[in-house]
Amino acid sequence: MAIPKPIPLYPTYAELKDFTFSNYPDLRDFLESGEFWWLSHWHWGQEFLNYTGRNKSEHTYTRFRNETERFLLWLFLFKGTPMERLRKADILEYADFCWQPPVSWICLVNCDRFQFNNGYQVPNKAWAPYKLKLPKNSGSGDTEPDKKKYRPSQQTLTATFTGIIAFYKYLMNEEYLYGNPAQIAKADCRHFIRDAQVKEVRRLTGDQWQYVFKVALDMAAEDPVHERSLFIICALKTLFLRISELSERRNWTPVMSHFWQDSDGNWWLKVFGKGRKLRDITVPPSFIDYLKRYRTYRGLSPLPSVGENQPVVEKIRGQGGMTSRQLARIVQQVFDRAYDTMRLAEGEDNARKLKEASTHWLRHTGASMEVERGRALKDLSEDLGHSSMATTDTVYVQTENRVRAQSGKGREVN
Repeated sequence: MAIPKPIPLYPTYAELKDFTFSNYPDLRDFLESGEFWWLSHWHWGQEFLNYTGRNKSEHTYTRFRNETERFLLWLFLFKGTPMERLRKADILEYADFCWQPPVSWICLVNCDRFQFNNGYQVPNKAWAPYKLKLPKNSGSGDTEPDKKKYRPSQQTLTATFTGIIAFYKYLMNEEYLYGNPAQIAKADCRHFIRDAQVKEVRRLTGDQWQYVFKVALDMAAEDPVHERSLFIICALKTLFLRISELSERRNWTPVMSHFWQDSDGNWWLKVFGKGRKLRDITVPPSFIDYLKRYRTYRGLSPLPSVGENQPVVEKIRGQGGMTSRQLARIVQQVFDRAYDTMRLAEGEDNARKLKEASTHWLRHTGASMEVERGRALKDLSEDLGHSSMATTDTVYVQTENRVRAQSGKGREVN
């Protein structure tokens, strides 16, 4: 039996808000070609995703869109059963499907779901619901990756259940459905592994950070345009920022007046963080020097003042602040150059982590160094935006593991 070919079901949130089937004739034909309930289920997904887009972050919308789309495509093209008739065993069957989807449902690169052609939005033939994650910096001359080796990570599997459970909860709240089999099925999914490992913080060593910092300084000295790169690197590491907290988003733009000084002369940065929470981060005097340096490059006064609405990190071209993707690209350029420099000076083993690093490693690096410096856990936790000190301890300090490791050093072989 031929494997049915999936097509994308939902565009971006901006496009979904003003969606009309007259612009997506292929999608309309696909839904009308199936069972009578296909179209109503698609509308349920549309309502859920519009709700998510209005009330959650762009990242959450994208995650829930992916999961809703995959789930509905499985229902339409494989299961052939509407949601109101699904039971726990059916959801576990779907988890098995996600564990090893058909090869034709797997792609190797991210691509747009729809393409504009002759006045219409048509499904992109290169798109597929699942993506095989390739090793970072894998060369184009490598052999074609084996899609049969696709397996979702534990994090991906958790996200799958989170998305489907949220979809069911929304439909229950709207009184479309009256049960949530995904919630019940999660505990019995055979693909979950109970993880009791010691967690490794994904961070740079002190030496690796020094190479990153020195490379950013050198780049700024070579070309003033890289003052932006130096500022971004220092902000992410020293202020423990997530990349999204430095970027322009649909409902928030970080501006220079978000740096502010209290009556005691202390500097703070107002941040719109995870969970739509505002928090103020302490800004150390050492960072102020780099803030002044960056502002001077931009032709601004050395220090911010009340009411300044210039974006903290401006776009290279055009107006407004940078997106997370643009910021990540700048950081990656610094990481790549730092890796090459450290590899030549100290060898591949010492430089390897710079090849694996992501922007989030800078947040982890700064926080871990603060733990090693002996900073009060409560103060660090508030700067990080953690809801409790227990989170900070679990991620960065790992008190119990440190005690266990210390006690284990006393073991003798004979």
